[in-house]
Amino acid sequence: MIVLESLEAVRNLCERYVSAGLSVGFVPTMGALHAGHVSLFRQSRCECEKTVVSIFVNPTQFGPGEDFASYPRPREADTELCRGAGVDLLFFASAGEVYPEGFQTWVTVGEVSKPLCGKSRPVHFRGVATVVTQLLSIVTPHRAYFGEKDYQQCLVVQRLAQDLHLGCSIRICPTLREPDGLAMSSRNQYLDPRSRRSAPRIRQALLAARDLVLAGETQVERILDRLRSVLEPGEDLRIDYAEVRDASTLEDFGDGVIRRGGAGIVIAVAVIAGRARLIDNIVVQP
Repeated sequence: MIVLESLEAVRNLCERYVSAGLSVGFVPTMGALHAGHVSLFRQSRCECEKTVVSIFVNPTQFGPGEDFASYPRPREADTELCRGAGVDLLFFASAGEVYPEGFQTWVTVGEVSKPLCGKSRPVHFRGVATVVTQLLSIVTPHRAYFGEKDYQQCLVVQRLAQDLHLGCSIRICPTLREPDGLAMSSRNQYLDPRSRRSAPRIRQALLAARDLVLAGETQVERILDRLRSVLEPGEDLRIDYAEVRDASTLEDFGDGVIRRGGAGIVIAVAVIAGRARLIDNIVVQP
């Protein structure tokens, strides 16, 4: 495995991969890697001849009072995990190189970035879209891999890749979960014992809401009532948002009734569990 720290060196090596006729898969990450990331690496290795991974804790996607300073950065462990997973190129980007003095160009994706996390974290998706656009432009991969847990982020990245003609296929891969259903996340390590015991209720609540939809329920508020009844929000779990949206556009259902057909619906939640803000979702075809 090659490890680099210069974006120019990364660009040059990836250009050589492409010039040699090799297919390139790319997994952008913020590090603190876990089995969910490894599943993305493996998917890339199945579909591509070279797999490239980036690690960069992107400051511009964090808002005031969020966890940028405390976000875990286990560089040595992340490097060994990538090596063991068969990654070909791992690179560490620096804020000074990604956002040099005088930087003033931002990528803003429209409607799909506004609800859900976009409403709770108003600067988040501008930061995500800008850094992902930069990284895709540097690596020029044939395919890039993202986890479905970050559902809204996946739609944002798909939109920008299509709108900006980046020539990269965005692959959305299933969420990996702990045995009790909790979605794997780097932020799970923030959970104290009490919060960790409570956190699996997030998945249980999503499944209960899904089952109600599959049983024929179409009223958004009844679906969310079922979710809340299973989640049992209180001191241990606080709801940031719980919403039912169109799965392809993230538009809401203004009349309070879900529509059948198309891409289906996504039931999405963000929950505060102790120090951790956890997101999860489930896509349902009514």
